[in-house]
Amino acid sequence: MKEGPDIARIAALIGDPARANILTALMSGKALTVSELAREAGVTLQTASGHLAKLEQGGLTRILKQGRHKYVSLAGDEVARVLEALMGLAARVGHLRTRTGPRDQALRKARVCYNHLAGDMGTQLYDRFLALGYLGREGEALVLTTAGAALVRDFGIDLDALNRGRAPLCRDCLDWSERRAHLAGSLGRALLTRFENLGWARRDSETRAVHFSVKGEQKFAELVAAAEV
Repeated sequence: MKEGPDIARIAALIGDPARANILTALMSGKALTVSELAREAGVTLQTASGHLAKLEQGGLTRILKQGRHKYVSLAGDEVARVLEALMGLAARVGHLRTRTGPRDQALRKARVCYNHLAGDMGTQLYDRFLALGYLGREGEALVLTTAGAALVRDFGIDLDALNRGRAPLCRDCLDWSERRAHLAGSLGRALLTRFENLGWARRDSETRAVHFSVKGEQKFAELVAAAEV
């Protein structure tokens, strides 16, 4: 096709192995330095800087300046959704890296997908909220129901503040390991933050894994079963 969006350019940016590693590292939701991203990509600082310039020009990343330091993050949720979908496609068609056992299991159980909970626990939350009527559909759109709004407020989340934000409240995100959806949007982000603030879970500083404490897993199970009789 000679007209319309140039998907070849975006695909070429993501398709380089070093740039793919950089983008995957940024799926943690954290802004990282060039040095940190060079280590993730397995390249020199100079090479990493060249890759980052291309990613920024292509609209996939953005540079955050703090004093003399520069930090890099994904350009937004849309980029994260594309990357997660590509991970799911790669897993489905058999393009998998060598797995390392426990580390891989932890990522599949619970991990950060940019700024919300993914993995088995993420899809559990999504599925149960749909089954219990906390989430629903208005046409193609995923919405929070009246019962869901009450639950979210009772859980200590400022729903009014979320509704005033620019980001969509609820959004489906295809989970690469589960190959089902998990909850994204500002509500997905707020729920993960609340889990952390309550001490139920913590993010692994070296990976995207989210580790729930024993108490945290119990409380999480209670949350997703909250409307059962």
